[in-house]
Amino acid sequence: MSFSFGTRAPRVSVSGEVVVSGLGKSYGPARVLSDVNLSMGEGEVVSIIGPSGAGKSTFLRCLNYLETPTEGIIEIGGARVVAGGRRPDKASLDHLRRVTGMVFQSFNLFPHLTVMENIALPQRKVLGTGKDQARDTAEKLLQRVGLPDKATAYPARLSGGQQQRIAIARALALSPKVMLFDEPTSALDPEIGLEVLAVMRDLADEGMTMLVVTHEMHFARDVSDRIMVMGNGGVLEIGPSEQVMTQPANERTRQFLKAVLDR
Repeated sequence: MSFSFGTRAPRVSVSGEVVVSGLGKSYGPARVLSDVNLSMGEGEVVSIIGPSGAGKSTFLRCLNYLETPTEGIIEIGGARVVAGGRRPDKASLDHLRRVTGMVFQSFNLFPHLTVMENIALPQRKVLGTGKDQARDTAEKLLQRVGLPDKATAYPARLSGGQQQRIAIARALALSPKVMLFDEPTSALDPEIGLEVLAVMRDLADEGMTMLVVTHEMHFARDVSDRIMVMGNGGVLEIGPSEQVMTQPANERTRQFLKAVLDR
């Protein structure tokens, strides 16, 4: 399917920046990430692309310690964690996870809870939000993702695209400074995936800082400010989206783009 997202609207900056220095990850003798560096400003959108096995998802999961990095420094929205040598204290990890929202390939909604409950419960448990306020926030977020009529539905009654939009609303309910997306449309049919990409596009236009692992080359080109290309656990190149897509500097990037764009 060929489509274009068109020109990004002017952004309204929100509080959130990302600095990653010398990030590495090993599983025993196996080295899966090596010396990954990234600096993002507030409201910036960076898409991460590259072949399977490049370390893209592992890198993203290291940023909020779903995977424990072996070394490096992570700074997100004012939270700073130094990996390796000693275990970060609980307060630092809680802060890091508090300022990052994450959306996965699978939707990870609670099947026994309604849509409203899926969005309201994390607010009450994590933020200590009152019942009425949590419900009010959930209603606003359902409106924001275009599903105000699904509040009383259960996840099993929703399409995959609708479930993923609810997952985005749930992540936003905790007011993160940075949103991490790990191939959010890979489990969806292309047409359904467009619903999710449209919500992500709106978030980008609103100024949300976003780091997106994706195979959606049109999204990477049209919505991202920059593209980071990964291969063999490291960064092959990073630059303005249009430049990387049309004039990549790295030969491995050129091979990858030719393969995916010629399909």
